Amino acid sequence: MASDAKRPKMEAGQGVETSTDEPLQSFLSWCEEIGLNLSAKVYVSKEGTVDKYGMLAKEEIDEGEVIFSIPRTALLYQENSKVKSVLEKEKESLESASGWVPLLLALMWEYTSPDSHWRPYLSLWPDLKSLDQPMFWSAEERERLLHGTGIPEAVDRDLTNIQKEYTDIILPFIQAHNQLWDPEKHTLQLYKSLVAFVMAYSFQEPLDDDEEDEKEPNPPMMVPMADLLNHVSNHNTNVEYTPECLKMVAVGHIKKGEEIFNTYGQMANWQLLHMYGFVEPFPHNTNDTADIQMTTVHKAALQATQNESERHLVSEKWNLLCQLEIVGEEGVFIFGQSGSLTDEEMYTTLKVMCMCPEEFEDFKENEGWEEVEEDEEEKMVLALSNEGIPKLSSAWQKLLHDSVSLTLGEYSGDLKADGEVLGDQEAYSCLSTREKQALQVRYGQKVILHHLLELTCGSPP
Repeated sequence: MASDAKRPKMEAGQGVETSTDEPLQSFLSWCEEIGLNLSAKVYVSKEGTVDKYGMLAKEEIDEGEVIFSIPRTALLYQENSKVKSVLEKEKESLESASGWVPLLLALMWEYTSPDSHWRPYLSLWPDLKSLDQPMFWSAEERERLLHGTGIPEAVDRDLTNIQKEYTDIILPFIQAHNQLWDPEKHTLQLYKSLVAFVMAYSFQEPLDDDEEDEKEPNPPMMVPMADLLNHVSNHNTNVEYTPECLKMVAVGHIKKGEEIFNTYGQMANWQLLHMYGFVEPFPHNTNDTADIQMTTVHKAALQATQNESERHLVSEKWNLLCQLEIVGEEGVFIFGQSGSLTDEEMYTTLKVMCMCPEEFEDFKENEGWEEVEEDEEEKMVLALSNEGIPKLSSAWQKLLHDSVSLTLGEYSGDLKADGEVLGDQEAYSCLSTREKQALQVRYGQKVILHHLLELTCGSPP
């Protein structure tokens, strides 16, 4: 799937549906200058796309065709920035938990520099003030609309980390290099907005399989043209990484007039809203999930006890699971539309928490080690699938059922009320964009959790 040896010269208007969009025309001219090879079979447009700019097919496109390729020299990240040398020199002082600080400092400089090499690309960015991920909502709005979804907690962690990174790392660096950065211009608000932009629009090159356990993840980078493509879970293109360039390649047949969609990965709606500021309407997101807090299972087990001895045993089991790093205070059990997505953790937790005292004593004596059968992993997957859950023992089902019930109690409103609003076009249209997005997230999660309730309410054999 190599790109053509010669890049066809872009004719006037090629790649864009109209010549009146000056920022887009300037960007496309810049793309030609930096060696981006755009297929003549596609064009960029604001019309006919699901959101803002997008890409549409002028002609039929076959699977495997390269939609565009962009040389690595045109990617925007710290290694290609004009401030590369100072960032490299101060590398040790810029280390952080996120690993994003060098990129964000480069973006702050490039974004506010009128002479930036990437100015035509940066001019096409949406106004940073228009970003609307939940980190820009008020705390009251997040809590009211998203309570129970996991998003308020994720946003609180983000905001705490952003504030700490800016105060402890960014601001001292800016003050020490005020010939390039200005604390009056490169503010916490700009930093927060650029964090949100990187969350929503950056790309991260995956590590090779043999590197995954040895190296830190690759830092994110901004990829002109690629970030114009919108996302759906049922996408029709994918990014391929080569030493020389990045390519957007068709993964299926694309008809004339269809939008070219990329994928941000297997993202649940809560992740899409948290990171990107949009959702896929129910039931189109086939990757949607619902979480059960690990601590909720502990709480459910404690609620089922009848005396102090039973409560002590539950706490002892839970503490051992924590020591074995099977569970944690901030961990979650994840369920998708076909069952558990955290099979080993969920299976082990149910098994240990439902052990009789004698079984648990043996388990403790072995320090949690058990002889593992060859097909143990497959056994876990099958047991926690939608087909296997109704066949679990009554004790396992009850603990899972009670945990799901407690989780549903954390949400605002119930499944029926949310479904009635979704099914009433007039009522739905009266909601604000944020209210619609929150409703889609809540409803999708509740559907998965209610299905789990149904699967665990019977009497297993």
